[in-house]
Amino acid sequence: VQLLESGGGLAQSGGSLRLSCAAAQRTFSRAAVAWFRQAPGQERAFVAAIGWVGGTFYADSVKGRFTVSRDNAKNTGYLQMTSLNPEDTAVYYCAARDTSLWSIDEADYVYWGQGTQVTVSS
Repeated sequence: VQLLESGGGLAQSGGSLRLSCAAAQRTFSRAAVAWFRQAPGQERAFVAAIGWVGGTFYADSVKGRFTVSRDNAKNTGYLQMTSLNPEDTAVYYCAARDTSLWSIDEADYVYWGQGTQVTVSS
């Protein structure tokens, strides 16, 4: 397993959750990390990404509510989610690619986690 997500669960509307993505050092080193999500009946969609040196990018739907970060010493990425609403309900995946620059295209990512369910109740 290259990536392992944790931190999903049930939250109320307006609440917060923090997702973690633990990686093997050789996977995480100098790799860009991204988060995607797939809601029921929908295609997987880009959420946020962070480059090796920390540049970030967000989907419009989460901008201002979600924060992507990483701790390179711990080989771990994070997605802090606040002001959650039911439209954020989805399986969340972290992904990593072999270059330091982020991408919003899931085809650019080689390593994927198994996904973690986030459910937001109204």
